[in-house]
Amino acid sequence: MSDRLPPLTALRAFEVAARRMSFAKAAEELGVTPAALSYQIKQLEEHLGVSLFHRLNRAVTLTEAGRALRPGVAEGFDALREAVRALDGIREGRALTITAGPAFTAKWLAPRLFHFLERHPDVEVRIVAVLRVLDFDRDDVDAAIRFGVKHDPGLFAETLIRDRLTPLCSPAFAARLTSPEALRDAPLIHDDSMAPLGWSPTWGDWLEAAGVERPDWRRGPRFSNADHALSAAAEGAAVALGRVSLAEPELRQGRLVAPFRLAIDPEAHFRFICPVGAESRPPLSALRTWLKEEIAASPDPLPRLKVVKVPRIVAAAQG
Repeated sequence: MSDRLPPLTALRAFEVAARRMSFAKAAEELGVTPAALSYQIKQLEEHLGVSLFHRLNRAVTLTEAGRALRPGVAEGFDALREAVRALDGIREGRALTITAGPAFTAKWLAPRLFHFLERHPDVEVRIVAVLRVLDFDRDDVDAAIRFGVKHDPGLFAETLIRDRLTPLCSPAFAARLTSPEALRDAPLIHDDSMAPLGWSPTWGDWLEAAGVERPDWRRGPRFSNADHALSAAAEGAAVALGRVSLAEPELRQGRLVAPFRLAIDPEAHFRFICPVGAESRPPLSALRTWLKEEIAASPDPLPRLKVVKVPRIVAAAQG
């Protein structure tokens, strides 16, 4: 037998006949005559050099060769159907590729995304969780959810969440922190995930706002992902300067608490970004609407925080 594949129509005839176990029913499903279907299967058998069916008086059964061939052919047509459905989604504008940071994806977006999919089951969503800024012209991305201030003039940008940074730790660790001054000797966790912005709020900023002097505030473990820093704090060994929006699940579950009411404003926020004009495309418009509704419906886990602006951060954000 040659490596040349048999005709697709013959393989399709075999797949349906093997599934229906009837040439007559297979012919009806395919919209051809039983004679035409039988001819297509005979062509396939001649091409392969084996018999695929035992032809009985009023029925057919698969031969050993037919049973061996059936799974692969069925899987192949299933894959083709899925590929066509995906192409339909792209052609009709129902497929969305969204990029967001790993921490925002893990802590906020992924746990809620099924709400959007329940409301819009015809929209196919793919999430690319990376910190790297993607290019709408080069990368296969429809929209981004990013934490920052500036954006390119040619892009549509809409604020979603304005964030706050405050010390976060386990309840047991918080019992040791009777006042901000207790942080002079406490082990500190550092979240470096905002460093790519070119500036980043630090423990030094929060301690200064709280009136606490600690010359060695830079010491302690550093994490490039915000969710890793929060997970480390939840284990109870240290305290992290964390973003409230990303800590929401742990705050709601009681694994993290905020021992003090003071927070600093990072002068940055989560934004929805896409090429200008794309925001009105039905799937993206639906996603924007859902995001804003989901944010509005999410209760503030720390509503009593006093938020202060740090002059150094304000100057960096506006520079």
